Amino acid sequence: MIRYLSLDWINALADEVATSDQMRTVAEAHRIGVTQVVSDGPEGDVTYHLTVGGGEATFGAGPAEPEDVKMEQDWATAVAVATGELNAQEAFIGGQIRLYGDQQLLLDSQPVFGALDAVFASVRDRTSYG
Repeated sequence: MIRYLSLDWINALADEVATSDQMRTVAEAHRIGVTQVVSDGPEGDVTYHLTVGGGEATFGAGPAEPEDVKMEQDWATAVAVATGELNAQEAFIGGQIRLYGDQQLLLDSQPVFGALDAVFASVRDRTSYG
């Protein structure tokens, strides 16, 4: 099992994103750089990113370059969203996920996150959230 938000988890997702035809396809039509910051986890604060555009998609540790959108949340919120216990939209509305940057670009990039969800699903069964 891979611990959620560990470097091994980030690297597993990076490999899946890099080989995903669906991610490449959405990256031809969309361009966005998203940074996620999760605080207070078992390994401390974790920052990772997704960058798509020009037919390429990358996922990895550290902030996006360029960074269009940044989301911050604590460990409990991140786990609840990842496991389906909490709806991400409800977490935004409730202030549990703080959003900075180009909100319209984020809304326009929904197909990117649909494709990314399929990638997350491919790693979910190998992930430990404890």
